[in-house]
Amino acid sequence: MKPNQKSLQNHLEDFLVFCEVNKNLSNQTLRNYRHWLYRFVDFIASLKKEKIEEIDLDDLQKFRLFINRLKNRQEKNISIKTQSFHLIALRSFFKFLQKKDVKIISPEKIDLPKIPERVVNFLNFEEIKKILKTLKEDSLIALRNSAIIHTLFSAGLRVSELCALDRENVALQTREFSVQGKGGKVRLVFLTESAAEKIKKYLHRRNDNAKALFIAHAHKSKNKFDPQKRRLSRNVIENIVSQCAIKAGIVKKVTPHTLRHSFATLLLKNGADIRAVQTMLGHSSIKTTQIYTHITDQHLRQVHQKNFPQEF
Repeated sequence: MKPNQKSLQNHLEDFLVFCEVNKNLSNQTLRNYRHWLYRFVDFIASLKKEKIEEIDLDDLQKFRLFINRLKNRQEKNISIKTQSFHLIALRSFFKFLQKKDVKIISPEKIDLPKIPERVVNFLNFEEIKKILKTLKEDSLIALRNSAIIHTLFSAGLRVSELCALDRENVALQTREFSVQGKGGKVRLVFLTESAAEKIKKYLHRRNDNAKALFIAHAHKSKNKFDPQKRRLSRNVIENIVSQCAIKAGIVKKVTPHTLRHSFATLLLKNGADIRAVQTMLGHSSIKTTQIYTHITDQHLRQVHQKNFPQEF
């Protein structure tokens, strides 16, 4: 069978295999690609088009309109960012088809929507100190939660990276270790002395053999469970961070990513090179790191007023 005789669905399955084997994309990214692109396949099928070469610019415009009107579980239109993800995935799919000599519209003709400037939610250093001061260490769970907050903030980790940490991977003596981030990219991260001490205290109190660095612990009133199966989930970590912020009297919404934003903002405000911060955050593009520059540049007004003759 010639390449252009395959169905759109068959081409998509080939593309997903290529992404898994050749591009080594994460399971989450593969799931997202499958979800977004099958939405496109189903939409094209609804237009009663059977051949891939029949897809034209008008169909792409109709698909843009379709996802723009698409509702999420809360019955709200899906965000511009999510719409953009659909189209980025579609571009990648069309580039794959193009390399396979399949007659398809040029991927460059798939325009992306303009995404509004991202608003970064971060904590200033005083707010961070308020959270750290309210952390308790009077129980194993409290020790764990304290170690989690210190680790997230001092290393600038994503919540998924924190969840995946194993005891053996975290070098507490040198206070530096590697994590695998988005796209399987490995980077070096660092702990403060305080964060390393919190982890040491937490691990010293544990009497299990679970390999995960942070696990769920049963209360005395509950039955014991297998610690090997109790690696903390993303939702649990998010709840821990949120509750710690509430106890500290922080009114704004605080998530693990808020701590990551705060990590980056603090580094840049204290004079860190943006390229170094990009590396520490694990950003593929410097453009992603540049979302912090408009925040960290706010102090330039003070510098100008202090150092430039104001009579001019």
